[in-house]
Amino acid sequence: MKFGIITERKNPPDRRVVLAPEACQQVIENHPKAEIIVEPSSIRTFKNAEYQKAGFEVASKMEDCDVLLGVKEVPIKDLIPNKKYFFFSHTIKKQPYNRKLLKAILDKNIEFYDHEVITNQKEQRVVAFGRYAGIVGAYNAFRTYGLKYATFKLPKAETLADQKALISELKKIKLPNIKIILTGRGRVGNGAREMLDRMGMKRVTIGEYLEEEFKVPVYCQIDASEYNKRKDGVRGNKADFFANPQDYKTNFTRFTRVSDLYVAGHFYGDGAPYLYTREDVKHPDFKIKVVADISCDIDGPVATTIRASTIADPIYGYEPKTEKETNFKNKSAIAVMAVDNLPCELPNDASVGFGTAFMKHVIPAFFNEDKDGVLQRARMTKNGKLTKRYSYLQDYVDGKE
Repeated sequence: MKFGIITERKNPPDRRVVLAPEACQQVIENHPKAEIIVEPSSIRTFKNAEYQKAGFEVASKMEDCDVLLGVKEVPIKDLIPNKKYFFFSHTIKKQPYNRKLLKAILDKNIEFYDHEVITNQKEQRVVAFGRYAGIVGAYNAFRTYGLKYATFKLPKAETLADQKALISELKKIKLPNIKIILTGRGRVGNGAREMLDRMGMKRVTIGEYLEEEFKVPVYCQIDASEYNKRKDGVRGNKADFFANPQDYKTNFTRFTRVSDLYVAGHFYGDGAPYLYTREDVKHPDFKIKVVADISCDIDGPVATTIRASTIADPIYGYEPKTEKETNFKNKSAIAVMAVDNLPCELPNDASVGFGTAFMKHVIPAFFNEDKDGVLQRARMTKNGKLTKRYSYLQDYVDGKE
């Protein structure tokens, strides 16, 4: 089985890679029948010479490979027909902007596997960049706070080497006794919490957060069952919420009254209530002035996120009265950091972490007849058709939705 590591061609450029040089070596050690060829790249976080030093051929020979591994969407013109591909296609939710991509994958008879749907037998995602989105998102939250109030200046995350360097910078800053609310306890939320803990931030309970004042900055991490409540007043739980989101309403406004900075690291499902609306933001009791929306659902549950921002220009202001964008430094503005590709700012760490999971859960499936069904569950297309699991996308492909 010959694997090809393709160069990333989507703009803006993405420096991440599925397998770092050391990961490639481990693949060969664990699976002697595997071969790896690396397509040359001038933007990849690991240089061509690093792969060569690790013993791998760097050459434009992707046509000779069986399975092609990438991170972001491959431009249609660069898709090689009749190959197996792995990358994030952003099509499983019928995203309009990538309909033509999925159609091209089918037309070119590509057997396609989406990283987003690589799951274990319990249908849990096992390969993801979420932790690194949380890590960078938390760092950017404080960078945004410092710029909003002109109290300190943190360097951009993309200019720093790794997570350790981010933490080192965070430990240098001095914060007032602000309250930080963090939503989500998945990969993203826990990645953000990791940063708050390692910079020495005090963690408090919900009761303490809502009722007490502190002489130091504190944070509270909450999950869906803690920022939503059943409409009928019956005590709910997380399982019930995810099964019946329509039966719930937000209970997040109790946190907006006492919070200064909000880090959004939750997963938002269809039918769930918004955490806060544009009308909520207009209320005099709405205290939050800095929002780091790692989840980045546009015009969604975090109403101040009216667009995604970029690594180059990560912060914009939201004016509650007009519901329009403004200068984030304006006194009345809420500063919003809503970069939708945060792991790109930490490409080395993100690539190593992603590759470790990919080696553990995906590579073995090519050599053990996919005994755990990993490939079967992630395979979206085969023989020019959608697989049964993803047949719901047919109308999307046909342009009927």
